[in-house]
Amino acid sequence: MKHSKSPNAKQTTLAGPVETKGIGLHTAVPVQVRLLPAPPDTGYVFLRTDLGGFEIPANVESVAHCSYATTLMRTGVMLSTVEHLLAALRGCGVDNAYIEVDNLEVPIMDGSAESFAEMIESARVVEQPAARRALLVRERVGVASGNRSISIEPADAFEIDCLIDFPHPLIGVQHRSVTLDNGSFARDIASARTFGFIEDVEALRRANLIRGGSLDNAIVLTRHGMLNETGLRFSDEFVRHKILDIIGDLALLGMTILGQVKAERSGHLLHAALMSSLLRNRAAWEIVDLSEPVEAQTSTPG
Repeated sequence: MKHSKSPNAKQTTLAGPVETKGIGLHTAVPVQVRLLPAPPDTGYVFLRTDLGGFEIPANVESVAHCSYATTLMRTGVMLSTVEHLLAALRGCGVDNAYIEVDNLEVPIMDGSAESFAEMIESARVVEQPAARRALLVRERVGVASGNRSISIEPADAFEIDCLIDFPHPLIGVQHRSVTLDNGSFARDIASARTFGFIEDVEALRRANLIRGGSLDNAIVLTRHGMLNETGLRFSDEFVRHKILDIIGDLALLGMTILGQVKAERSGHLLHAALMSSLLRNRAAWEIVDLSEPVEAQTSTPG
């Protein structure tokens, strides 16, 4: 298995700092986000600037809970709704970045990752001297819950094959496959917005969640249509957004992936379960150096 599709063999970061601001989806508080260059092998590290720069690494060990969004926590300090920003970093090919956030939630922006992808583009992605590494999937690993499932199996690029199924006239069964290379994230996935159903919206509000939610940052579905007057950005915007969430959650593995993800009706909880299951199964993966051919590398236990 070769990985000739890998866009580059060197690690990357941003050329300089870039910032934006918005409001938190669940808290409705204003939040400032700043992306900064980081040294090789840093991965993604969140810094809570409102707490003296407290560091929360974006990794699987930091996942606290993931019902309606992915929340990270370290020693009691939390950061919520990280998946869209992480999707933009991974999707735009950034390996290392510090992410300063001055509140307990990453801003929701328009409900997609488009603003974050544009930020990264304006900052520019630059190569670093260190070799890029990838998590190479050697064996299939899967998790399921009822009719929901997600698995990952060997492939020579990072591919996602996703199916969703909602009994709604605008959704129904949607299926899409994407290979994360050559700008496919910015072109096909980044602008797909999050969505919710009006009856869930009311229940979430009662639970003191999505206080910052509005038609500016989500597609809100009624029984027969949608409240948004602007219409959909793609006819299959819903499955594209699910792919966006998968990319963002799997970014917590800390490096690019050489493997194919197959998801059916999955969500944040199953994404987290897949990552834990994969990491526990030490024979199912290895970390490879993208500057060398995979065949030349032997599997060494970590």
